[in-house]
Amino acid sequence: MASELRVLFGRRRTWALLLALAAIPVLIAVAVRISSAVPAGRGPAFLDRITQNGLFVAFTAMLVSVPLFLPLTVGVVAGDTIAGEANLGTLRYLLVAPTGRVRLLLVKYAAALAFCLAAPLTVGLAGAAIGAALFPVGPVTLLSGDVIEPPQAFLRILLIAAYLAISLAGLSAVGLFLSTLTVVPVGAMAATVVVSVVSQVLDQLPQLEWLHPWLFSHYWLGFGDLLRQPVLWDSLVHNAWLQAGYVAVFGALAYGRFVTKDVLS
Repeated sequence: MASELRVLFGRRRTWALLLALAAIPVLIAVAVRISSAVPAGRGPAFLDRITQNGLFVAFTAMLVSVPLFLPLTVGVVAGDTIAGEANLGTLRYLLVAPTGRVRLLLVKYAAALAFCLAAPLTVGLAGAAIGAALFPVGPVTLLSGDVIEPPQAFLRILLIAAYLAISLAGLSAVGLFLSTLTVVPVGAMAATVVVSVVSQVLDQLPQLEWLHPWLFSHYWLGFGDLLRQPVLWDSLVHNAWLQAGYVAVFGALAYGRFVTKDVLS
């Protein structure tokens, strides 16, 4: 596991993805800083509060990152898990090491989950840092109207990052399965991102309302409940169970495919 994490976070590509995510709050903060005014009710949620409190840069950036940027980066990492090794010709040597196929699959998925946590955490921490550098920081008014101090608000940022990490677990499992189907990592990456986009599009169609609670992206924006006092845990619980279901189903599919996969061809 330690070796896999060193490989993953030692790659320039991984750092490029994390730097791209960190650039999102920086761009938002700079744009707000150099603008004359932010009209109330325009743009992403919390955007008009940034000038009053820099911590809202983190909340805004994480909200903006959810639909595309986070799924895109996670799709790249998850799609490369098995297909990347097969493409480089190293998969057969990993299994001869000896490393059992189930063990290898679990380690690859665990590393992908580590990136699922690192990605939103990068956005949140970069947002808090650039927000504190460019704007005043003070007590934060929550969606419920209650006011909390900056240290408590920072804990809410970490909590939202954990919520988003859980939200991306299902997509990561889908990417792992798709990665076992091909030796072309770019194909698995693209397919994972497409699945994410399709899920979000379906979630916007009122004609498919019966399907919405079963889509892995349905609760992605539910972290607003974590910005209330007291915290509402319903969305987190429903999201966790939903993602666990996707992990179980697509993990089983990945297992069924990988244990029968010919890695010598």
